[in-house]
Amino acid sequence: MDKRPETMERITTRALADKFIEEQLAEIKAQVGDKKVLLALSGGVDSSVVAALLIKAIGDNLVCVHVNHGLLRKGEPEMVVKVFKEELGANLIYVDAVDRFLDKLAGVDDPETKRKIIGAEFIEVFAEEAAKLEGIEFLGQGTIYPDILESDGVKAHHNVGGLPEDLQFELVEPVKFLYKDEVRVVGSALGLPDNMVYRQPFPGPGLGVRCTGAITRDRLEALREADAIVREEIDKMEDKPWQYFAVIPDMKSTGIKDGKRYMGWPVIIRAINTVDAVTAESIEIPCERPHYRDCPWSQQSHVGHQ
Repeated sequence: MDKRPETMERITTRALADKFIEEQLAEIKAQVGDKKVLLALSGGVDSSVVAALLIKAIGDNLVCVHVNHGLLRKGEPEMVVKVFKEELGANLIYVDAVDRFLDKLAGVDDPETKRKIIGAEFIEVFAEEAAKLEGIEFLGQGTIYPDILESDGVKAHHNVGGLPEDLQFELVEPVKFLYKDEVRVVGSALGLPDNMVYRQPFPGPGLGVRCTGAITRDRLEALREADAIVREEIDKMEDKPWQYFAVIPDMKSTGIKDGKRYMGWPVIIRAINTVDAVTAESIEIPCERPHYRDCPWSQQSHVGHQ
């Protein structure tokens, strides 16, 4: 049953988080026993919290797989390896699947089709990694409640309904009834670092849905650079929005670069505030701020600005 119990109390305090953790550890142990769990570890707060729960519950029987599909933000694959493998000592497998994913996405412009291709390819990667291991019977996932709500006619989620019938994995989804704010409270209670717990939300398909239209490698790299610069600049604001990111559409526009007329990809910047990641309010970015007048991203990447 994929409906949050009506009697479930909203997790807003350390005490409630500790109670939830205790309950989930017992449920995981009862479900998994001495078997192994394969977990997709993106480094986002959802999968990180699930990883922390599973490590507490089953230890080395958790096998984390980090898939670099080429659609992650700048520096993220390196960060995941550093934090989880080198610092936390997780049993982590790194898979370089950049060419594999981008080849599959070549020429595909429909966003829903891109989501489904990425989700299906994720499952294929896991199946291949599982075949190399012994005793894998479970697939851990960082599904949260908004994923379930949005999958009902809004958009496809790589965490919801994507398992093929012949893939014999039973799902382990300990945070599937939590909202994003609750996942963060639980993450803090588990002792995860703040820069992981409160990092920017990021969709499963990654930059694939922010590079609108058919993805090309040059535009994808431009987006990766522009997104990093936009986030760096907005991070300097005292009152930061809940989420902020860049989008590069499949079109070119006239702008100015190095004091000359330039045809380049425009950068669309979106910023929102929300609590539960279900409803959101659009935030106006103060373009009069000095770091926006300077337009540093136009000098640091080959993306034009308007």
